[in-house]
Amino acid sequence: MDDKNAYQEKMNAKLDEWKADIDKLQAKARQAQADAQIEYKDQIDELKKRRDKMEKELEQMQAASAEAWKDFKDGADKAWDAMADAMKNAWNRFG
Repeated sequence: MDDKNAYQEKMNAKLDEWKADIDKLQAKARQAQADAQIEYKDQIDELKKRRDKMEKELEQMQAASAEAWKDFKDGADKAWDAMADAMKNAWNRFG
């Protein structure tokens, strides 16, 4: 497996993990008090936006040539790190 495919597999697995984490946060939000539900909803909406952006980045990377994908990778790594931090913060805040 080449570097591009391995990276894409890794990112797809991480997206699946984040989708599951967001689902878990939504379940917690449904159990929370009304005022906390608003906070959960705002946080979850932000996480979904970030996740959707990551999916689009991955799609662009998949369509890129073997050489161009490395340029995408550098920017995507930073965005993935930001998403990971946002997920961690959400779990710390609501978990």
